[in-house]
Amino acid sequence: MSAPVTSGIETFDCRVAFAETLAELARVDPRIVVVCNDSVGSSNMNAFQKEFPERLINVGIAEQNMVGVSAGLANGGFVPFVCCAGPFLTGRALEQIKADIAYNHYHVVLCGQSPGMSYGELGPTHHSIEDFAWMRALTDITILNPADPKQTRDAARWAAQANRPIYMRVGRFKVPAVTPEDTVFEPGRALTLREGNDVTVIATGVLVSCALEAADILASRGISARVLNMMTIAPLDEAAVLAAARETRGIVTAEEAIITGGLGSAVAETVVRHHPVRMRILGVPHFAPTGSASFLLDHFGLNADGIVTAATELMA
Repeated sequence: MSAPVTSGIETFDCRVAFAETLAELARVDPRIVVVCNDSVGSSNMNAFQKEFPERLINVGIAEQNMVGVSAGLANGGFVPFVCCAGPFLTGRALEQIKADIAYNHYHVVLCGQSPGMSYGELGPTHHSIEDFAWMRALTDITILNPADPKQTRDAARWAAQANRPIYMRVGRFKVPAVTPEDTVFEPGRALTLREGNDVTVIATGVLVSCALEAADILASRGISARVLNMMTIAPLDEAAVLAAARETRGIVTAEEAIITGGLGSAVAETVVRHHPVRMRILGVPHFAPTGSASFLLDHFGLNADGIVTAATELMA
């Protein structure tokens, strides 16, 4: 399954990068364990289970119990990585995430597998588009949405030693590499992938590559677009957002998530308090229908053409 990117560009599976990195971490840190909900295969944890059979706990299809078990493990000194499909981790177990993890500030890494509309043909019950909004509503959970395998590896390594609650998406789409190899991982900091002074595109996850493609199209039309990869949804890099508001004529946000409560909302909350500027928030406005993931992204304009249209409107 591939996101809509320019043909001919090599793409990579972030799930593989995540699984390989988690195994590397576990070899040197005996505290690391995996907790899952009968999702060993879909979470790409088969190799981990084979190498560390006593450090993978499969609770079955019982997501609330899964999060409760991870809280107990964290309280006992372990570092649990909870691997579960995004909609079931954040939807079914939201109360336990709030009361057991966030309230106690436990070091648990909640890994939302195959987020967004990755499970397109399985319909709205399997779409994980509300996760940013739900997690942002909780106190002190760091929300990470890596854009490519390098950021996925770096995020997992940071999460293993962060000593705080974390929610991170592990994407199902194959995506191009967009992060320079010499980039130092900084949670809470936006990564500027392209400079520009006419309009700013702030994208996250799978849509970062689309934002870069859109910037190329805009450049051909005489519009200079700044592209920010906002990997950390919370805490938000407000300094980068306000710099964009001051230095460009408008901001387009793009996320594979519902438009209320996620990245776009966080950016809008920031600019309205400090430096109001014209915005377009691209995302999913309501329950998404059933269809292939690529169809759904195109349906909601979550592609390069949609970003170009939004940016052009801001320049009018």
